[in-house]
Amino acid sequence: MVHVYGDNVDTDRIIPGKYTKTLDLSTLADHVLEDLDPDFRHNVKDGDILIAGENFGCGSSREQAPIALKQCGLSCIVADYFARIFYRNAINIGLPILEIGNHDIEKGDDIEVDIEQGVVTNKTKGKTYQATQLPQVMIDILEEGGLVDYLKKHGDYQLS
Repeated sequence: MVHVYGDNVDTDRIIPGKYTKTLDLSTLADHVLEDLDPDFRHNVKDGDILIAGENFGCGSSREQAPIALKQCGLSCIVADYFARIFYRNAINIGLPILEIGNHDIEKGDDIEVDIEQGVVTNKTKGKTYQATQLPQVMIDILEEGGLVDYLKKHGDYQLS
């Protein structure tokens, strides 16, 4: 299932600051997007995909925003454009994200995502979108579950 939101969804809307002072990650998931969409937490299921417009994750650099989205079960976020710090935080914690400018994905559309190829297929509309390709090292980080797990397994990344 896809959950669709518009432009400029900031990190305070993703997870309000009053919930960020915890080490209990389920608490973050319990309050994700509550000010933007109070029903989101009750409707989201493991494997769902969040679709957004421009500048998703703008605002503060809090790492809890992508953590909260990952903890609630999202498998991927697709947006026209991500705020750069949110983008790096998402990759670092192992949350797949893809940028596709000017998509027309709507609530209820059935989509399929291929992170490695950077392709999103909207089966409902019969459309395919090419995302900005993630560098291989970012794909490798996502495959390991995040930067910490990647570095534990591979050590420092060496450019070839």
